Amino acid sequence: MSVYDKLKELNITLPPVSVPAAAYVPYVQTGNLVFLSGHIARKDGKPWAAQFGRDITTEEGKAAARAVAIDLMGTLHAASGGDLNRVKRIVKVMSLVNSTGDFTEQHLVTNGASELLGQVFGEKGVHARSAFGVAQIPMGACVEIELIAELA
Repeated sequence: MSVYDKLKELNITLPPVSVPAAAYVPYVQTGNLVFLSGHIARKDGKPWAAQFGRDITTEEGKAAARAVAIDLMGTLHAASGGDLNRVKRIVKVMSLVNSTGDFTEQHLVTNGASELLGQVFGEKGVHARSAFGVAQIPMGACVEIELIAELA
């Protein structure tokens, strides 16, 4: 099954590449690797501002991370020349989770993105990962995720 068939089955429409909010580009390719800049969680088109351990639950966070993964796939679509079937492997995901000092479920929040990438890309979507709790993320967003992929 093609990546696009899977996206259609999951009722996912890829968004266009987001305009960077500062002095960086959405992605850079070197050799067969493409590095996607961090994408923040958005809700209703605005930064999804919240802090885990204070005003957002782990389950809500999984939904936020899943939404970030959809945005990342939109950028990856552009980075792959408009063909996600060129993705040979999702290599690495790094997740920053806006957390209080006593929140310890960053890995569960990040599962929202990891599980969706696995659903869409199958074995190619199984990746190495880091999930960090941080004191703050730009614009107060609850989650920011970056991704490295290998293209064929």
